[in-house]
Amino acid sequence: MPHEILKLSSVHSTVGYSHVARAGNTLYISGQVAKDIEGQLVGKGDFETQVRQVLTNLKNILDEAGGNMQNIAKMTTFLTHYNYLETYRSVRDEFFQEPYPANTLLFVESLALPDFMVEIEAIAVLD
Repeated sequence: MPHEILKLSSVHSTVGYSHVARAGNTLYISGQVAKDIEGQLVGKGDFETQVRQVLTNLKNILDEAGGNMQNIAKMTTFLTHYNYLETYRSVRDEFFQEPYPANTLLFVESLALPDFMVEIEAIAVLD
């Protein structure tokens, strides 16, 4: 099945990768980090602000692509410290309702840039 790379205006521009590939009614969303629409880091050193920005980016992508957060079937979440887990869950609950999508949660030493504290990638299936 051929796929299409979506060009979006609701999130920052990218260099060397794309935010979303669409194959049929499935969206493959690249890992989102705490960058605003201008590509600036949001919440340096503030995990709660960063995770809220990451989830907002996911929401914006899905809204622009014709879906919503409930269309997410699978996420992979990367946190840079175990102590962030409860805050992550609390902010996540602002964006999702039960039943939650499938999720793999990983604790990693570092992400692409040292100031990133969280990254989330997702697969969504549009209705």
